Amino acid sequence: MRNRLILCCILFIVCSTHLAAQSRATWIWYPGDFEIWLSNKMQTKRTERNAFIPPFWRLYSHQIVVNFSKQLNLAQPEEITVAVEGQYNVTIDGKYVQSDIRRITLPAGKHSINFQVYNQVSPPSIYVQGKTIYSDPTWTVEVVHNNSADNMPGKATNGYAGSWNFDGPEKLPSRYSLPTKEVKATSIKRNAQSVLVDFGQETIGFVQLKGLTGSGKLSLYFGESQEEALSVDSCEILDHYTINSNSTNFTASNARAFRFVNIVHEPGIQFADVSMLYEYLPLAQRGTFKSSDEQLNKIWDVSIRTLELNTREFFLDGIKRDHWVWSGDAVQSYLMNYYSFFDNESVKRTTWALRGAEPVESHINTILDYSLYWFTGIYDYYQYTGDEAFLKTIYPRMVTLMDFVLKRRNNNGMLEGLPGDWVFLDWAPMTKEGELSAEQLLFARSLETMALCASLMNDTEKAASYGQLATDLKTKILDTFWDPNQQAFIHSRKDGQVNRQVTRYANMFATMFGYLDSTKVNAVTKNVLMNDKVQKITTPYMRFYELAALAEIGQQAYVTKEIKDYWGGMLQEGATTFWEAYDPKEKGAARYAMYGRPFGKSLCHAWGASPLYLLGKYYLGVKPVQPGYANYVIEPNLGGLQWIEGKVPTPQGDIAVSVNTRQIKVNTVGGKGLLRFKSAKKPACKEGQLISKGKQTFEMALEAGKNYIVSYSLP
Repeated sequence: MRNRLILCCILFIVCSTHLAAQSRATWIWYPGDFEIWLSNKMQTKRTERNAFIPPFWRLYSHQIVVNFSKQLNLAQPEEITVAVEGQYNVTIDGKYVQSDIRRITLPAGKHSINFQVYNQVSPPSIYVQGKTIYSDPTWTVEVVHNNSADNMPGKATNGYAGSWNFDGPEKLPSRYSLPTKEVKATSIKRNAQSVLVDFGQETIGFVQLKGLTGSGKLSLYFGESQEEALSVDSCEILDHYTINSNSTNFTASNARAFRFVNIVHEPGIQFADVSMLYEYLPLAQRGTFKSSDEQLNKIWDVSIRTLELNTREFFLDGIKRDHWVWSGDAVQSYLMNYYSFFDNESVKRTTWALRGAEPVESHINTILDYSLYWFTGIYDYYQYTGDEAFLKTIYPRMVTLMDFVLKRRNNNGMLEGLPGDWVFLDWAPMTKEGELSAEQLLFARSLETMALCASLMNDTEKAASYGQLATDLKTKILDTFWDPNQQAFIHSRKDGQVNRQVTRYANMFATMFGYLDSTKVNAVTKNVLMNDKVQKITTPYMRFYELAALAEIGQQAYVTKEIKDYWGGMLQEGATTFWEAYDPKEKGAARYAMYGRPFGKSLCHAWGASPLYLLGKYYLGVKPVQPGYANYVIEPNLGGLQWIEGKVPTPQGDIAVSVNTRQIKVNTVGGKGLLRFKSAKKPACKEGQLISKGKQTFEMALEAGKNYIVSYSLP
């Protein structure tokens, strides 16, 4: 019976003429629903020595009943075919379709068509294909409660349905999985009842045993290091299997992250070969970087590998341990992505997954600063991509999250940790009580993001309110935390008492965000950023911001040394991907310990790939000035190197930059650019007009689709 209640039915029929045609249709759903559903599936895969470890924060659910509708004006009758994930009905002009709802003919004229879909197992979604009618993000999508459209805050509005790349009726969103490909082992060492397999570098996927015979128990002990794989009592990840087979191939049921796998088996089991099915998100590397320094080139290559492995259904923090989506980690991955893969869809999926559904009951990941990073990530996304449609889609949930944040301000209009909040900032020893200056700077940047997005939405009242709050907060930050005697930002204030300790965090955020005048920038540089007496940062997480702040003020030569020492140090320790944390003083097994566990440290952590961002933005020097590179600047800096070259992706194509001590070459794509550089002597260029700006600084306007060669003299 067609009206029988079922949890999920998949109904579709495909007309052969439609298959032959170029399809513009795609599966659509309520915004964020697919991402929430998929992130729940992924984030509940975490295990530690076979113990199931779900996220400790709230997991949201997708909407169960959703309305999809479209206003039509047809010049002639048109047949559509329909695929739906869920149980559904169809109305045309308010009247239920009583005939076949998988293939529908609409008469000529103006009509309103509506699909109401129920699905508790996976997100309600539809795929509609006709000659001129097709499902796409322009459909109206509304949440339904009690058979009526809900007017709750954050509901979708006309033109902003969710979608991805499910562009055929057979490409069901609920069946999405990452592709795999076989990878051979680089070394297989056999012992009596164990085999140690090395795949040569960090990877993730399913172990395969070829020619498996016999029966008995078989265990897989995984390790990012050889020491971990051989430690059957302490390795983080393991799987046990009972084998009953004869002359067959075996594929492990779980995708695991590892370089080494120690296969321990009972005497009756034998196998001829070991390989793996590498599980990955298809990505096209667009950004490139090479230089006169081979170690730096290796650091770039390993950074790309690190980010690629952690770019999956969503941006992960690390592939071995969590399989969770963390906002602070993700916002850095976004920036690295803009200088490597420029994969907008991964950014959008992760942003939706982190935000979740309504209502807001806690900070993202329960972490105060991670809610604020979520806003700054959207600010960055718009600057690099110019994707206004996404901002308009996500804006309602930005408003409700900011409403939550604003309600948690104290009497000073600032944020501090409240019961249930985790104030993280960094792993370093420091007080995290009261008003932290760094948190207030992130809050100000978040308010600026809200003002920008409200303006794009023509929400003038909120734009003015957010803008004024940001301005007022920045004034309070300077009045409260700038110490005129130390000429730096101090760390915090609690119950009206200031903590005059100087830490790097607020000082580097203020520098990065452009909140300081030149006098204060010089003071912060001298007194904090390049002052070894100030507590040092030891995690790649905050080194990202520290080195970015230094590069912002032209200290690339110093940054080069720091990258080579820190990331080069990991390479010398044998790293094939970059780590969650690195202390050069730690040797032997201590290198891998963290969280009180001998192998708790992640050796493939997304925030370890920050050289991608640093070298692309501050050495090749390419960055947007207006959203989507409509206007951009190229300000190359050799950073003490003899030459650098590479490509930076933009929405219009890849900008190529090549620089040595005597010549600058630029190949432009779309948008309007500005080349800015220093030269000891008057430079020359046949293709453009050079303008002196004083103090050995020169600028030249760049037109789209041209090649420029500038002769200059390095100061």
